[in-house]
Amino acid sequence: MAQTPESLTEQMLDAARKAGADAADAMVAGGTSVSIEVRDGKLEQAERSEGVDLGLRVLIGKRQANVSISDARPESIAMMAERAVAMAKEAPEDPYAGLAEPAQLAPAPDIAALELCDPTAEPSPSALQDDAWAAEAAAMAVEGVTQVQSATGAYSHSTVHLAASNGFSGGYARSSRAIYATAIAGTGEAMERDYEGDSRIFQSDLRGATEIGTIAGQRAVERLHARKPETGAFPVLFDERISSSLIGHLLAACNGALVARGSSWLREKLGQQVLPETLSLIEDPLRPRVSGSRPFDAEGLATAKRAVVDRGLLTGWTLDLANARKLGMASTGNAARGISSPPSPSSWNISLTQGSQSRDALIKDMGRGLVVTSLIGSTINPNTGDYSRGASGFWVENGEIAYPVNECTIAGNLHDMLRHIVPANDARAYLSRVVPSLLVEGMTLAGN
Repeated sequence: MAQTPESLTEQMLDAARKAGADAADAMVAGGTSVSIEVRDGKLEQAERSEGVDLGLRVLIGKRQANVSISDARPESIAMMAERAVAMAKEAPEDPYAGLAEPAQLAPAPDIAALELCDPTAEPSPSALQDDAWAAEAAAMAVEGVTQVQSATGAYSHSTVHLAASNGFSGGYARSSRAIYATAIAGTGEAMERDYEGDSRIFQSDLRGATEIGTIAGQRAVERLHARKPETGAFPVLFDERISSSLIGHLLAACNGALVARGSSWLREKLGQQVLPETLSLIEDPLRPRVSGSRPFDAEGLATAKRAVVDRGLLTGWTLDLANARKLGMASTGNAARGISSPPSPSSWNISLTQGSQSRDALIKDMGRGLVVTSLIGSTINPNTGDYSRGASGFWVENGEIAYPVNECTIAGNLHDMLRHIVPANDARAYLSRVVPSLLVEGMTLAGN
């Protein structure tokens, strides 16, 4: 009989104890992923991967080490534990390293309520290929599309189990079903490319392949005959497709690891205004059928809904145990880890307060400026919040989209940008980051 993830974590903890570890935690992650890509009506690429990875963290006093393997044989697990203990003995001391106290551990969670895994059968490769073909055909049917760079149908199913010598043991399964299409319009040097895709936990929630392909084609055609915008100071609307990246910079600056190192541009802003007073930024890792949901973090602490920003005021940092100890605070249950790495802080599902106006209404109100639909490159100063990125999208004249633009740079400072954002009401509620289109006044554009 195949070993279960739970039994494998117990084997690793037992091996760590026998090897001389004072404490340890173990993680098992495994699963299946299938991806079918088509091009020009033919199968371009088919990939399937299956496997299991085992990770072990051991602590000798305040010294720790991480080791990972992909071999679940007992002798390999024993060797991994011995290697981890030997490494830990040579590691420098970390006064903040350590497992959670038993009283901090999450109670038994209601994993079923989160609906993280579709119980229906894995789709066949032919079904994935049919979706990819349908998306490609729909994109090619859009007038002006000259080729489809790729169309993909994908599926994955994974399980994760975490156990530690402090008594914690828990795990869950995830599934994902996705369709993507990237279309190209125009020819020669005048070609433009754009995409559309959808990824859901449940097959029944997935949008249709024809819709996805059609939108990808339409977006590519809309970008034809792009030109550079004017240079100057103009309002910039971050389209809902990419607006979460702007909030992502705020979340990164709230990360306790950066704050503890003194390298966050928000390090002196705790309790101060970072968003308009009408806006809040809520983290909720317990939303059903959302990819960022999880019942406990990578240290066995319960996850919970919290306000990162409450009516414009920054309420706290995103913390795991080690960085919470450094800052003299309590963990927020936001530890994440890979198989071969120790825990570090990470954000889960995020929702920004939506506005009362539509995206079109904000475009009308902005008069003259830029709608950004794509960002490239990034120059973000983590200490000062200075922001500069390559952008493309659409120029707005007299409150209406006039023509597509590319090859421009938008710049500002995140302190000022975020304190004056105006949200639309077009956020997609099923995403892990629910962020609407965001209007930022007075950014610097470098174009012609």
